Amino acid sequence: MPRVKRGNVARKRRKKILKLAKGFRGSHSKLFRTANQQVMKALRNAYRDRRKRKRDFRRLWITRINAAARQHGLSYSQLTGKLKKANIGLNRKMLAQLAMLDPSAFAKVVALAQKAD
Repeated sequence: MPRVKRGNVARKRRKKILKLAKGFRGSHSKLFRTANQQVMKALRNAYRDRRKRKRDFRRLWITRINAAARQHGLSYSQLTGKLKKANIGLNRKMLAQLAMLDPSAFAKVVALAQKAD
């Protein structure tokens, strides 16, 4: 079997991995084998957490809406039910923004929802 040297290809591959590992601590950014393991782990975590971020934000918005709704004597589920009946199509992100940054507007939305019930 003929000898395969892979000089250029191997160097490019290793440099690519070490470039991705820049900023990792210690040998995780210097030695190819450990850097390769850490890069694979980092990419796996990034993939997983891009999906997890969406869940985390939804939980945060629901918590904020629930806290604001309870100041008006409603639970989160009661508020969402009344909003649906009133045909108010605000999503959770916008409701949470209103609850945090403009409580008077949130109060008006709650009043509209209660009136339509």
